[in-house]
Amino acid sequence: MKKLLNTLYVTSPDSYLALDGENVVILEGEGEKGRIPLHNLEAIVCFGYRGVSPGLMGGCAARGISLCFLSPQGKFLARVTGGVHGNVLLRKRQYCLSEDRQESLAIARNCILGKVYNARWVLERAVRDHEMQLDAQRVKTASGFLQNSLGRIAQCGSPEELRGLEGEAASVYFSIFNELILQQKKSFVFHGRSRRPPLDRVNAMLSFVYTLLTTMTASALETVGLDPYVGFLHTDRPGRVSLALDLIEELRPVLADRFVLTMINKKMVTAGDFTQKEDGAVLMSEEARKRILTEWQMRKKEVITHPYLEEKVEWGMVPFVQALLLARFLRGDLDEYPPFFWK
Repeated sequence: MKKLLNTLYVTSPDSYLALDGENVVILEGEGEKGRIPLHNLEAIVCFGYRGVSPGLMGGCAARGISLCFLSPQGKFLARVTGGVHGNVLLRKRQYCLSEDRQESLAIARNCILGKVYNARWVLERAVRDHEMQLDAQRVKTASGFLQNSLGRIAQCGSPEELRGLEGEAASVYFSIFNELILQQKKSFVFHGRSRRPPLDRVNAMLSFVYTLLTTMTASALETVGLDPYVGFLHTDRPGRVSLALDLIEELRPVLADRFVLTMINKKMVTAGDFTQKEDGAVLMSEEARKRILTEWQMRKKEVITHPYLEEKVEWGMVPFVQALLLARFLRGDLDEYPPFFWK
């Protein structure tokens, strides 16, 4: 099992990263802001445009360290990868199945079953723990709809039908998401998903955390030898990690959405951490991003029991486990891809 190492998040837009021996050096202005041994890192995520040295890029590629660039607002820009490695037969099998409509549907269907199942679990958990603080009947009605959707998703016969059912379930889930915000309700109001740009504080946080989850999942897929750019549900598009987007579907509700709700309900973020531009886009402050990243790293270290393996794993290892299970299915070791059904 892969050891969960640390991710270095460089949030200052004025920082430049370089390689000095076996260390990554963070430079800002005329001085050195810090240095970290490469052997302690599994990924580096940079928020800014100054970039890194070619030497560090090569060093990360040689050591299998993911190097990802995001805009200061958290929008994905690029990832640096080294030479293609891993099992070529595994990747050929992945490419073959991605061109097969029915084989792709079977994998995509399981990903969406995991997503809807976990979304329903989030609603049921909220009613169980906070019944007096929310409109329990509305939440239970939405949960019932998601329960009924599971049967229709399991029986759907085309990618188009699957996307329609997934969109319908997501619409119902997000229609009552505002009920799950128990604190700071006047400052954090959610009317539905908005992206590119996010138009409220909740969406700004969701988009940011989804980006973190996608980056982590893309690295997990490369670790097991799969191509993160060739998916089964999300269509291929230059620069889009389609397979990573497939796999994060089942993890969005239980890992990303619950994390954002915790940050709001525990008042770890406040209205003062956000600004609104003239075009309506809502941006997080650098301090808020740092706070979220710190808590995200802590959440990744929490230990759970994986529902399929029935073994103790850290939350941060779940994308790696799911990537490994997908690889095992593609190799023929499993009859189907087992999605993450949180219990």
